[in-house]
Amino acid sequence: ISQDRPELRMGLGLRKRMTTVDASREVVVVTDPYSTGCLIVKEVQSRGYKVIVLWTRGFSEEMKKHVPLSCGKMNYFAEVDEADDVGETTRQLYKAAGALRIVACIAGGEAGVDAADVLSERLLVRTNGAQGVFANRRDKKVQQELLKAAGMRSVRQAAGTEWNDTVESFLKNETYPVVLKPTDSAGSDGVKLCHNYEEAKEHFHALFEIEAVNGGFNTEVLCQEFLRGKEYVVDTVSRDGEHKTCAVWVYDKRAANGAAFVYFGMVPIDTSTQEAKLLINYCNRTLDALKMQNGPSHAEIILTASGPCLVEMNCRAQGGDGNWQQLAQALTGGYSQVEASVDAYLDKKAFSVLPQIPPSPAKAFGQEVILVSYAEGEVVATPGYDVIKK
Repeated sequence: ISQDRPELRMGLGLRKRMTTVDASREVVVVTDPYSTGCLIVKEVQSRGYKVIVLWTRGFSEEMKKHVPLSCGKMNYFAEVDEADDVGETTRQLYKAAGALRIVACIAGGEAGVDAADVLSERLLVRTNGAQGVFANRRDKKVQQELLKAAGMRSVRQAAGTEWNDTVESFLKNETYPVVLKPTDSAGSDGVKLCHNYEEAKEHFHALFEIEAVNGGFNTEVLCQEFLRGKEYVVDTVSRDGEHKTCAVWVYDKRAANGAAFVYFGMVPIDTSTQEAKLLINYCNRTLDALKMQNGPSHAEIILTASGPCLVEMNCRAQGGDGNWQQLAQALTGGYSQVEASVDAYLDKKAFSVLPQIPPSPAKAFGQEVILVSYAEGEVVATPGYDVIKK
């Protein structure tokens, strides 16, 4: 029998159509699974659940093929395209599920966060909700506004759907360099460190003309103060407002190939250190401010001279194709954000026994290394690769 019955907790009573014998008669909806989202799909399926994929409008065909090599071929119980309105999309999901009970709706990537929030409400499953300002909780501008309202350290910023007086005034008066990025970007897509007013204005206009990595075009550009300090990652999973930290990392980001922010890897941080304690506390307060009560989150935080400050809260699992999963499992002694995410949605007991923070000292040592190419061209051979694989 399913470990998770949120419809009972919500006071809606037992519905006959939701009564099942086992997970094989239940189905999970995953919105826009790509990168780590594919690993979450595989984990859900490994527990006996079927998976319906919802592809949101504008999600590119190329991104649908963004499947980590470790996942192999992806197979789904059904695939549904988002309709013009949420009511019709909900009907199509129920139709695809047939006799199966829909027990969860999980964001499989950045592009699917908004749809997962809205549909989980309509499907009466565990949800973060999409009411009021929280309908835009993944908007990076809104995130900073919510932190400021909660009395927390936030970024000085200005944003616009077009060039306006507010944006111009900010860029003329803010100390340089400044950071410009789309309000709903993923990863470092469209992010640029601008060193003067002219460069910032040029990049502002350019962002409206280039296609976003997830498909579609940017609709709003955010200008922010440049935060000085190391950039950290806090990966968390939540259930009913209880937050559990799965990993704390520090980014190895450097300037390369004409870009200011290039990923060279991540190094795990011991959770007993003072920096980790500061980051975890700040992250949990941020999740509360954003009313992120259920599912995975991937916070990027800079530890400034005045304390932690949010860069952005990604309301889904960490990306990077989930290449960090095996390292994270080794560090904790058996689990990562992937498994914990599925626990949060589908297995209350398993989630309850997860520790609040990873063990200290860690059960293993290691770091993620990303190879950065300084040359451009076609790879015709990889001598030595077979030796590395052995």
